[in-house]
Amino acid sequence: MACSKKPEAKPPQFEWLGHEVTASAYNSVFWQTDSISPSVAAWGDTLKPGMKCIAVSRDLIKMGLTHNTMVRIDTFPDTFYVKDKMHWKWKNRIDIYMGKDVKKAREWGKKRLQICYALPLDTIFTQNTLQ
Repeated sequence: MACSKKPEAKPPQFEWLGHEVTASAYNSVFWQTDSISPSVAAWGDTLKPGMKCIAVSRDLIKMGLTHNTMVRIDTFPDTFYVKDKMHWKWKNRIDIYMGKDVKKAREWGKKRLQICYALPLDTIFTQNTLQ
């Protein structure tokens, strides 16, 4: 008789936190961003139309929404990634990247909505609490 080992459940790697923000949209066009390199984001990523990414206000960075943080936005089925920072004047905001489609960004407008973002768990503490 063969032994069958039950697969062990993987411990969670992230803690998902919810937060309400004001969301708008932006494009990689010179008059909305840096006119020298409108497709280069604040952390140095090159943005391309079709990418699922957002810019965040600097106060959200302090909450853990740093470079490459996974974000779920309540009106979208996809997971987005933090790739850009907004101007210092904005608070509690995200900008959803919409490539070069300015019309789509304008139609999106500005909305209050819920996001969930993933913070990595410290595996040392996670392993100890699961045992």
